[in-house]
Amino acid sequence: MKLLISTGEVSGDLQGSLLIKALKDNAEKRKIKLEIIALGGERMREAGAELICNTSSIGAIGFLEALPYVLPTLNAQSKIENYLICSPPDAVVLIDYMGPNIRLGLKIKKKFPNIPIIYYIAPQEWAWRLGDAGTTDLISFTDKILAIFEKEAKFYSNKGGNVRFVGHPMLDFYCNIPNKEESFKKLGLTSDKKLLLIIPASRKQELKYILPILLKAAKLLQKNDPSIVIYIPSGLKEFDSILNKALQEYDLVGKVIASSEVDTLKPFLFSAAHLALSKSGTINMELAINLVPQIVGYKVSRVTAFFARYLLRFNVKYISPVNLLLNQKLIPEFVQEEFQSEQIYNSALKILEDSSTKQYIIYGYKKLKEKLGKPGVTDRASKDILDLVVQ
Repeated sequence: MKLLISTGEVSGDLQGSLLIKALKDNAEKRKIKLEIIALGGERMREAGAELICNTSSIGAIGFLEALPYVLPTLNAQSKIENYLICSPPDAVVLIDYMGPNIRLGLKIKKKFPNIPIIYYIAPQEWAWRLGDAGTTDLISFTDKILAIFEKEAKFYSNKGGNVRFVGHPMLDFYCNIPNKEESFKKLGLTSDKKLLLIIPASRKQELKYILPILLKAAKLLQKNDPSIVIYIPSGLKEFDSILNKALQEYDLVGKVIASSEVDTLKPFLFSAAHLALSKSGTINMELAINLVPQIVGYKVSRVTAFFARYLLRFNVKYISPVNLLLNQKLIPEFVQEEFQSEQIYNSALKILEDSSTKQYIIYGYKKLKEKLGKPGVTDRASKDILDLVVQ
């Protein structure tokens, strides 16, 4: 059996690698010889996929921000289309990566209508709209949608999609979390320190628009409380040196966790962290699952913000998936003009110094986890994929 898995960016690469491992395990149990070709990243290659093109660093949010990636994205999809003509797979699995994957899915369904297409981690259309009721054409080309949120499953089911709620895959990634004492020792921290995580970027544009604001807020926090130590997990290898330089420029006490060490150290970082200042995205769910209080922010160029607000009429109630799923502002979040270091600093002080505020967030996280399904997500998803192809 041959599968094509298509995704992009750092989070997609991680999700793809977890799914590939589950697919390999279940294929072996069924005595199926499985070949996986992919658009993805190094994590997916290490998990056993043949990488046609590395898309882990191809991704942006916005108009100006996306321009540098237009040609690389088209080139990647051209490679896959040529590959499909010569050697079509038995099925296609699309993971997240909304724009490129929807275009790819539509093309594949048109040229190869008999190839089953599964969408795993679909666009969060239940949470946002373009204009009055704008949605994607996802239902038109998918044979099955493996939903990670109940709201997502209900949304696509109501539109006539073949949907199964499998749960959130990060439930599998963090099954055995070390205790705080063990984590402090692993990270080289003494018990009198407070760990502040800064998680600024999985896309290059975020280094420009998000990193400086988070570092300014961290500087204020460290000045107020010298016991605070700052750790910054790097999203990509190419970010390592940039983040180290930024840490020095802001004269912050802390260290950058190299991208090659992040996956190994993440459980320890989350267990030890007192607070995280983060961009919005999948990382917010990871922090919530691990009960780490967080403050979320996001910013794009003024041009992109103008187009989104006034021309596309893009509308979303919250930017963090945590707040979206709970339909309440559990964690502080700041967008565009409101995304300022002083705002973040004041919110951070409240969490760090007021135990009731922290406990309120932790209680909300526990309610959230009840909505995410049960562990064994990637196992269920992989079995559904194999069942669809073998039937």
